Amino acid sequence: MNLRDLRYLVALAEHRHFGRAAAACFVSQPTLSTQIRKIEDELEVALVERTPRKVLLTECGREIALRAREVLNEIEQIRAIARRTRDPESGTLRLGIFPTLGPYLLPHVVPQLRERFPRLELLLTEDKTEAVLKRLREGQLDAGILALPLHEDSLHTEFLFEEPFVLATPDGHPLAHKKELRLADLADHNLMLLEDGHCLRDQALEVCQLAGAGEKSGFRATSLETLRQMVAANVGITLLPVLAVHPPVAQTGNVHLVPFRGTPPSRRIAMAWRKSSAMTGFLKRFAAVFRELPPALLRVDAETPRPRPRRAAA
Repeated sequence: MNLRDLRYLVALAEHRHFGRAAAACFVSQPTLSTQIRKIEDELEVALVERTPRKVLLTECGREIALRAREVLNEIEQIRAIARRTRDPESGTLRLGIFPTLGPYLLPHVVPQLRERFPRLELLLTEDKTEAVLKRLREGQLDAGILALPLHEDSLHTEFLFEEPFVLATPDGHPLAHKKELRLADLADHNLMLLEDGHCLRDQALEVCQLAGAGEKSGFRATSLETLRQMVAANVGITLLPVLAVHPPVAQTGNVHLVPFRGTPPSRRIAMAWRKSSAMTGFLKRFAAVFRELPPALLRVDAETPRPRPRRAAA
């Protein structure tokens, strides 16, 4: 049994299909199937239940595939140590980030990263928090930018910044005409939220609970841009993180942004990586670039309240 065979088994565990696993390993299906048979013969146990429609790993197969993935991760760590020793700021960094942050943060940071680490190849993966955490645990990502708390004992977290929320309302909404909001001003209002799986949904629900607000029924958005457009269409109000309302994000008509007074509701953003990572020293320097965001990007100044539009006479 060699590292190539372990990769075949891990691919089969991930794809649950001989053809897709073979394609992921850039070999033919008969080649992958033959090597899996050889592993079973060598270990004298069945690793795979072969059915006409799908592939299931036996309990033994799942456990061995899990250990095989750990072995492959350790091998990659050995290679990473060698790369970082030769040139600490070169090589590839696989970074995960969640979709309600990535498009709004990265334009402000990537130019500085390229200037600071010109030899670094940065591979970005955008996915929901749980998927990023899974890929981190399995060694498919080197680091992730996520919202705290994480509750992952295997990960080191490096705090980056705190991002406040603002309220987005249509121009004609009663709350649009306040210069600043108190959290209690949201009481008895219903907010539009994202669908399940987005950490921003959980954060917004916490704000709703503290404020005595509710969720607008019958609607759950798939993205921040959908929420923004629904506000513009007078469907309702929502919370937006401040990075999502600064350029290069285009302004949207009929969307009024109202900041909170005092300490606003917010989310805490951190970079996380495995405690066992060979890249820890470099990742600390990498994370420091994210902490250099201009302070103006993390606030929205109060706007002058606009008068409510008059209704036309009947």
